[in-house]
Amino acid sequence: MKRLLPRLALLVLTTAALVRAADRPNVLFIAVDDLRPEFGAYGAGYVKSPNLDRIAREGITFNRSYCQQAVCSPTRSSLLTGTRPDTTKVWDLVTHFRAALPNVATLPQHFKNHGYFVQGMGKIYHGGFDDPASWSVPWQTPKAPTYGRAENLAFNRGQDGVDPDGDPKATKGKGKGKKAAAPVTEKKVKTPTPKNSRGPAFEGSDVQDNYFQDGKVAELALTTLREVSQKKEPFFLAVGFIKPHLPFISPQKYWDLYNPADIKLAPNKFRPKDAPDYAIQPGGELRNYRDIPEGSIPDDVARQLKHGYYAAISYMDAQVGKVLDELDRLDLRKNTIVILWGDHGWKLGEHDAWCKHSNCENDTNTALLLSVPGMKQRGVKTNSIVEFVDVYPTLADLAGLPLPSHLEGLSFRPLVDDPQRPWKQAAFSQYPRPGGKSGSGPLMGYAMRTDRYRFVVWVGRENHSKIDAIELYDHQVDPQENQNLAKRPEHKALVEKLMGQWRAGWQGNGPLAAK
Repeated sequence: MKRLLPRLALLVLTTAALVRAADRPNVLFIAVDDLRPEFGAYGAGYVKSPNLDRIAREGITFNRSYCQQAVCSPTRSSLLTGTRPDTTKVWDLVTHFRAALPNVATLPQHFKNHGYFVQGMGKIYHGGFDDPASWSVPWQTPKAPTYGRAENLAFNRGQDGVDPDGDPKATKGKGKGKKAAAPVTEKKVKTPTPKNSRGPAFEGSDVQDNYFQDGKVAELALTTLREVSQKKEPFFLAVGFIKPHLPFISPQKYWDLYNPADIKLAPNKFRPKDAPDYAIQPGGELRNYRDIPEGSIPDDVARQLKHGYYAAISYMDAQVGKVLDELDRLDLRKNTIVILWGDHGWKLGEHDAWCKHSNCENDTNTALLLSVPGMKQRGVKTNSIVEFVDVYPTLADLAGLPLPSHLEGLSFRPLVDDPQRPWKQAAFSQYPRPGGKSGSGPLMGYAMRTDRYRFVVWVGRENHSKIDAIELYDHQVDPQENQNLAKRPEHKALVEKLMGQWRAGWQGNGPLAAK
């Protein structure tokens, strides 16, 4: 009997733990590539996004969500580890976060370690960079053609299955629906993509949704939901969609949702005045595609590009809708947290530039939607500042999991209950540049976004005390960030005040006291 008691006690504890795990919410974690906050939930009713808007109606829309670096691998590495780029050491597209953080528990890995079944599909980590430790079963990405038209397929032959945002050499093994190779952690020299070497930047074609990757990922998600609904443990399902990333490709029916004559071009087709030349780059990524000229994009081409971008959003939105419908059909929605995030913002001609790769509002301001079972308020928006490093602690908090000590973000769970409460004083982003004025060495621009201002300090990569340039934009009078005020004498005191706040860093700009 004495021997039996410890075993019975262990059995009781184990059973209690299983019950607690079974009561925990599921998580549907939807990542979207290059989705800027311009669709219905953000007041842009001209973009057809009924399913993204559906998540917003059932939850909360974050108007002031910011990524930590506006390019694919750094932002995903930051969000998924809950740390900032200077900790992950991922500032480019060819470095895996495991090189600097070999033992870090990623967001999905943390859920796996606490009794969740965790599966990933589509683009979650950057390109061919997988992280096997994150998943209960191998991550998968279905292989699919990039283009629908025969002439474009021929031009693009050999590049299908290659992440358009990354280094082709880093994506080997991707897209076969099988276990990916172990993560590459060493830094490699990236060979630049030759100009105009890829197919066209946009296309509409007469194909079905499941012809392209996002349609296939949606189908895989439906199958997986049916499987995980039969499991005893809660699930964390990460589903990554690649549209609206370049090239702006979708079935023709999504192009037909838009009248080209109604598409408006960016109102500020010029660089920020008095800003350093390197602050905004023209968008070399776009020039990798066929027939895109150097220099300013002509208005007719810009309108076609925006048309393609909106159509790609609508295509991706339809795939999200299929996943949400299956979640409802399986009666899983009532106990599932749904989060959808775009990995960074994107420029569509603002500042006479395209793509991301900067510290400006267009690039760092992100789409973030969250729906939680039992929310007190639904269909609400918040202007409270949050950051992508906050997603990890927030989801763990909502699921009742302990928070790891390595996290550099803060759970914004209080905003779920009270969206209008005061919150963070500032968000922090960064972006590197190869060199500054007068031939100075490599730079890092550290941006601070407060309630009213965007403040960017460009410092030496090796010597942060060496300031190369400062940017200051007043969103109260200049929301498009067209005029840098940092050099104006009348703003000297403001620059000094903001410099003090900037030097306090993210650690010194936590939540304001609630009223």
